[in-house]
Amino acid sequence: MIVVENLSKSYGTVEAVRDLSFRVEPKEVVGFLGPNGAGKSTTLRIIAGFLGATSGSVSVDGHDIVEEPLATRACIGYMPENVPLYPELRVREYLRFRAELKGVQRAGRKDAVQRAMHDARIEDHAEKLIGELSKGYRQRVGLADALVSRPSVLILDEPTAGLDPNQIREVRDLIRSLAETHTILLSTHIMSEVEATCDRALVIHKGRLVAQGALEELRMLQRAVSARLTVRGDAALAEKKLRALPSSGKVRRINAGSGTKTGELTTFEVAWKDSVEDTSSAIETAIAELVSAGLGIREALPGKATLEEVFALLTDEESRPADTAGRDENRPQEGKAS
Repeated sequence: MIVVENLSKSYGTVEAVRDLSFRVEPKEVVGFLGPNGAGKSTTLRIIAGFLGATSGSVSVDGHDIVEEPLATRACIGYMPENVPLYPELRVREYLRFRAELKGVQRAGRKDAVQRAMHDARIEDHAEKLIGELSKGYRQRVGLADALVSRPSVLILDEPTAGLDPNQIREVRDLIRSLAETHTILLSTHIMSEVEATCDRALVIHKGRLVAQGALEELRMLQRAVSARLTVRGDAALAEKKLRALPSSGKVRRINAGSGTKTGELTTFEVAWKDSVEDTSSAIETAIAELVSAGLGIREALPGKATLEEVFALLTDEESRPADTAGRDENRPQEGKAS
């Protein structure tokens, strides 16, 4: 478990982190999101014990980072964005060296290295020079380094930075497999990575926490801008009725059916105008118009905002809604979007 309370970090007059508070529960994978310069890496370095805070507190598995620094670090496996490796060492040699530095007992060091290589899926590269490895495998060595002391908490800063799509997928699979036995705090600004690996997300902007919650809860911060309606009957009539709605901005037919046969289903996507605030009422009105025209409704689904849209909403000063930007952002409710 990670508990961060009222954490702040200043560099002279620059506040990199401002009164930040959040929790990460055991065996939870939490995405730590924010634009470049938001304070993500600074926060992770403080939690990992590599950087001192100006004020506030951090505890990991019940150990305070200031009062019990060695005990806290023993609980943490930290993988920085740019993993500092020794290219002249072989993978096994490097991990053995790192295990010794991290205090792994000599009797269990060999097994610890072997287990870390197995978990990071680099056993078949154990005798290769690190300098000869691809970027993806160097990232795996960095992950094995974080795992070699068997920590309960993993802190991963941009673990897929610079990887190709196949390597990214492999690293994501690794992270999900590690979630069965580890608490993971994962820093990134790639939304697809969050959707693929995380249970919950924290969004930080200019050093402040602006939202947190399950991914579905965060999506609800952005109103649905469209809806999909599956209609039975005359497709041309249905399209005409949907285009005539005062709330509809654009109507698009999704499936390729002609919609002229009896009982045939046609799906439409309706994009609402920017002036529409209550999208639920807009859907109800659309359904009522279609039914009054003698058309059947098989399904009506509001469109879901993407994480990219929510991220832009929360980190763009001009687009952030007043109720999000103006509240006490440092007291989010546990487990809910703030």
